Amino acid sequence: MFNVSWSVQAASPGNDAGERAHALIARMTLAEKIAQLQNAAPAIPRLGVPAYNWWNEGLHGLARSGPATVFPQAIGLAASWNPSLMQEVGGVVARQARERYTAVGTGNDHPQYHGLTIWSPNINIFRDPRWGRGQETYGEDPTLTAALARRFIGGLQGSDPLHPTVIATPKHFAVHSGPEPGRHGFNVDPSPHDLEDTYLPAFRAAIVDAHAGSIMCAYNAIGGTPVCALPWLLGERLRKDWHFQGYVVSDCDAIDDMTQFHRYRPDNAGSAASALRAGTDLDCGDAYAALAKAVTEGKVDAHSIDTAAERLFAARFRLGMFDPPTQAWRSGTTETEADRQLTLRAALQSIVLLKNEHDVLPLKTGARIAVIGPNADVLDVLEANYHGTARNPVSPLTGLVAQLGKANIRYAQGSTLAPGVPVVLPSTALRDATGEGTSGLRGEYFATHDFTAKPVAVRTDATIDLDVDQAAPAAGLPAEGYAVRWSGDLLPPGPGDYTLRVMVERCYDCQAHDKLRLYIDDHLLTQIPADDGSATATLHVTDTHARRLRLEWEHGQDEGIHLQWIAPADAQLAEARRAMDGVDAVVAFVGLSPGLEGEELKVDVPGFAGGDRTDLELPAPQQRLLETAAASGKPLVVVLMSGSAVALNWAKAHADAIVVAWYPGEEGGTAIARMLAGVANPAGRLPVTFYRSVNDLPAFTSYAMKGRTYRYFSGEPLYAFGDGLSYTRFAYDAPVLSTGHVKAGRPLDVDVTVHNTGKRDGEEVVQAYLAYPSATDAPRRALMGFQRVSVAAGKSRVVHLSISPRALSLVDANGKRRVRPGRYQLYVGGSQPKPGEPSNDFTITGEARLPR
Repeated sequence: MFNVSWSVQAASPGNDAGERAHALIARMTLAEKIAQLQNAAPAIPRLGVPAYNWWNEGLHGLARSGPATVFPQAIGLAASWNPSLMQEVGGVVARQARERYTAVGTGNDHPQYHGLTIWSPNINIFRDPRWGRGQETYGEDPTLTAALARRFIGGLQGSDPLHPTVIATPKHFAVHSGPEPGRHGFNVDPSPHDLEDTYLPAFRAAIVDAHAGSIMCAYNAIGGTPVCALPWLLGERLRKDWHFQGYVVSDCDAIDDMTQFHRYRPDNAGSAASALRAGTDLDCGDAYAALAKAVTEGKVDAHSIDTAAERLFAARFRLGMFDPPTQAWRSGTTETEADRQLTLRAALQSIVLLKNEHDVLPLKTGARIAVIGPNADVLDVLEANYHGTARNPVSPLTGLVAQLGKANIRYAQGSTLAPGVPVVLPSTALRDATGEGTSGLRGEYFATHDFTAKPVAVRTDATIDLDVDQAAPAAGLPAEGYAVRWSGDLLPPGPGDYTLRVMVERCYDCQAHDKLRLYIDDHLLTQIPADDGSATATLHVTDTHARRLRLEWEHGQDEGIHLQWIAPADAQLAEARRAMDGVDAVVAFVGLSPGLEGEELKVDVPGFAGGDRTDLELPAPQQRLLETAAASGKPLVVVLMSGSAVALNWAKAHADAIVVAWYPGEEGGTAIARMLAGVANPAGRLPVTFYRSVNDLPAFTSYAMKGRTYRYFSGEPLYAFGDGLSYTRFAYDAPVLSTGHVKAGRPLDVDVTVHNTGKRDGEEVVQAYLAYPSATDAPRRALMGFQRVSVAAGKSRVVHLSISPRALSLVDANGKRRVRPGRYQLYVGGSQPKPGEPSNDFTITGEARLPR
């Protein structure tokens, strides 16, 4: 542990974080200062400064550092339309980050993913559903995104700005939303109107209203200049207009990208100097090591380096990194029962019911249900990306068995996700070697790599689909260096060619990788040596006889193991038909996965490329499964699990019910089962537009907002932003406006009475939209305010909305925001206004310019 007594003494009243940082920086050499401007900042023992890696993630739970609560993915949290929920989630992320930090110890070196600087939330506007990282955002609307971001940041940082629990880092500033291929060097030329109207408002709210302590600049360039070196964005707008006092961190390797891909400067000395002068304080990467050369060449002065270093150390002082702890934080990462209940509540609130013909939902008590689909029983669609290691995750199949009883559930996987994409080998294709006919494989867990020793645990595992990132899969095992042997029978559902795949999620910068060997009928079929991440083999079968299967796993430090397959389509569909025979309803879990849509993925299959999507359709194998299910004549419930909109045109026309469950987190299966069974009443709303076809969209590479999102799309969507149903019904009285004549610069207050006219208690999301009939450069309509409220059956509730002058303002072609005179139309209800719906008109008199 480092001696930090000098800094503790400096923490006297009147000696603030900035002054302490200034005093510390004055003791450093130039080389020491430059090293501190890179995310893996080394220790300076002579000054009592421990090493600190600034990189930590908390998008929907503390990520990448072992066990932590896994909440629904950000797009699912956005579907709750509940800012107070976001604050609670942010608070849990912050507390668990503090606990992880405390476990390392104040004064000790803190490695990556163990710090108090959280690079979240992602508040880019999800302008196009093809973007694979859109799942990380709060959707397509600036107002909704801003409202949710403010509260999430508030939950992260806490109520004391001088002593935040953690520091939030909204990203990626600015105008960044794909495509993923080429993201390291693309240029964007948004119009001044679109920049101010769409791309900047959520960032402004994060800085001006929520006082985020840092911000991350993006990979892209704007107008030919990489944004991490863009003076007007990082200087004039961020620090002058928005009065930002924190630090700017680059997206990872963005400074090197300025050299390698943007070709903005010939070397990293030039790129680093440009970024530092523009206001980027911290380099995620090592390009800032070239600042020493930049100083020698006169490209940057020492004062700029001092300024950046002081901002960074002021943040560390505010976080208490050099002081005795002021609160007795637990050591480790503790998931309390309250945390588990919160992630369940978040998953429940995120579920969106889009269709429910003939009230097929809730499922009838005692009904026999066929559960089908490739997303019914897999881990990755629960955890999504940027996640922690979930404790006891509950899949939809597991949740439905628990809710409805095993005797009422029949299961068949039915299809793969997309052509050529392996999926987890399902429990129905595995039989325990005990001879009792139990689905799954017998797992023997050894505390060492020696399989001859006595196992410390023996159990039946339904599937081999484990996240073991810094978390042993069974009690009695060390965190690394153990072994597992699974044995049993492989039960092919029909003849044909089967592709078997064993895959491990490789760790980075670790010392030992996993080894695996897969045997069929005691013959080695395939193996993974220590220098590879996956291995596949083809097995041809002519019958459905059982084959002996054995999988041996020697764990090193890797993060997960998955036994997968691509089964013959006809065999899987035949198995699905057998599962549907004699049941009362079919529930199909279809959609996408984080392995198909995500950040810079190595995926190139029909419909997907590099982490993005090339069309919006449900992949063909899943579409065929749905059509097979419909042919059974049984009521069909489609549950979409994805991070983005899918064009469910066929399902809208033929399915009885459609549910959007997103990537719902560790308690997702419990939440889905409770909703389907009617224990919980859905009230989520879409945070994005569901388009009918990719042909409805402009080019993916265009950042012009014309034709995009509900605000500027003039076509007919499949489902609209804000859509969502309930098991009850709501009715609205006419809204009461505080005035019919608003003076520019003044707010407008609206009261509306909501009636629950059904027989069940429920929640409603009251939404207020403004239309601008006389403004040619305005959106078609825009969300002004919203509130999620509970209303008991047969009861009413008055909801108050206050619409601020900024919400009433418009942006002109030059990017100037002002409140303009004219006649406006206000709509208040549980969704966007329907054609012919009467509006509540008011006028604005005068004009008011608003600050940037």
